[in-house]
Amino acid sequence: MTTLRAFTCDDLFRFNNINLDPLTETYGIPFYLQYLAHWPEYFVLAEAPGGELMGYIMGKAEGSVAREEWHGHVTALSVAPEFRRLGLAAKLMDMLEEISERKGAFFVDLFVRVSNQVAVNMYKQLGYSVYRTVIEYYSASNGEPDEDAYDMRKALSRDTEKKSIIPLPHPVRPEDIE
Repeated sequence: MTTLRAFTCDDLFRFNNINLDPLTETYGIPFYLQYLAHWPEYFVLAEAPGGELMGYIMGKAEGSVAREEWHGHVTALSVAPEFRRLGLAAKLMDMLEEISERKGAFFVDLFVRVSNQVAVNMYKQLGYSVYRTVIEYYSASNGEPDEDAYDMRKALSRDTEKKSIIPLPHPVRPEDIE
């Protein structure tokens, strides 16, 4: 049976099998430690019965309550290739949404590459919609052009009028994001 548990510092030395996917954003160890220190409840790992790491979600709470922008944010969600199509991503997303609900968030958001249609479709199946397109959000390597991202959102119960998910009519640039 799969166990969902808090991510620990020790897991930083065991989760490379999850991060090998070319569409998974990887970060330096200090970045992961910052999330562990500031938002530990938003950093959750899926572990197989034999101890193999299957996937993880890393997020945070941010924004302004006064402007109804307090929200949960998915910084990274990744499942190792051999454990995909088992519903793990949905379970991890559900867990982050529940944490955000308890913290009084209005919505949950995430950024995903426009070209990653598998992920875009999965998020849509989980109730997310495209709020806006962010031009050249992802930096490219090897001389390729930068890639656009979708900012996808799902309203939570506190946003009774669903204002947080009304799509913007025009794309924005990364420097325009608060």
